[in-house]
Amino acid sequence: MKDTSDTVLLDRHHAPRDIHDRIALRLVKFMRVFADRFFAKRYGHRAVVLETVAAVPGMVGGLLQHLKAIRHIRDDQGWIRELLDEAENERMHLMTFIHIAQPTRLERLIIMVGQAIFYNAYFFLYLFAPRTAHRVVGYLEEEAVVSYTQYLAEIDAGRVENVAAPQIAKDYWGLPSDARLREVVLVIRADEAGHRDRNHEMADDIAAGRH
Repeated sequence: MKDTSDTVLLDRHHAPRDIHDRIALRLVKFMRVFADRFFAKRYGHRAVVLETVAAVPGMVGGLLQHLKAIRHIRDDQGWIRELLDEAENERMHLMTFIHIAQPTRLERLIIMVGQAIFYNAYFFLYLFAPRTAHRVVGYLEEEAVVSYTQYLAEIDAGRVENVAAPQIAKDYWGLPSDARLREVVLVIRADEAGHRDRNHEMADDIAAGRH
C-alpha cells in the first residue's frame, strides 16, 4: 500500500531567497553527502545516528531563547516550549529506532563525536545567526522527509522487513496494538514535516523582525 494522502506536504521546499538561505542549504546538502556514503540504504541505523543530532537544535534554541527572553525582559512568544517539545519529539524518534536497529560500537562512537561537534557548532550559529540556524534545521528536516520516504519505499518493496512497532512507539503516538514499522515511519515522517515547516516559519519571523 502506498501512502499519498500528504503528497503536497511532503514535497514542500523553501526556495533560498538570499545568501543566508543559500549557505544554510549548501551546508545541509554537504552533510547529506556524508550520511548517504556512510549509511547507504541502512535506514534504521541511519535514523539512530541522525536523530541524536536532530534532537540538538530544539534544546539549544530553547536555551538561547530562554536567555534572550530574560535578558530583554520580554515574552518569548511561546518559542521556548515549542523548541523544547521539538527536542523531546526528536529524542522519542531516537528511542524508537534504538529498538529497531541496535547501533554498532562504531555508530555509538560516531554518535558521541557527531553530537559533540554539532552541539558546539549549532550553539554558536544560533547565538550569532538564529535566522540561519532555523533555516538549517528547516533544510535538515526537508532531507529527513526525503530519507523517511525512501525508507517507506524499501519497506513497501519488501527489501526492509516490516517488523512489529516497538511498544514505546505505540504508547507515544497512540498506534494500534498491531502497528508495524511502516506506521512508525509514517508518523515520524509527519513529525519531521511539521518541524520543517515550523523552523522555516521561525526563520521568516526573525528575518521580518517579528521575533
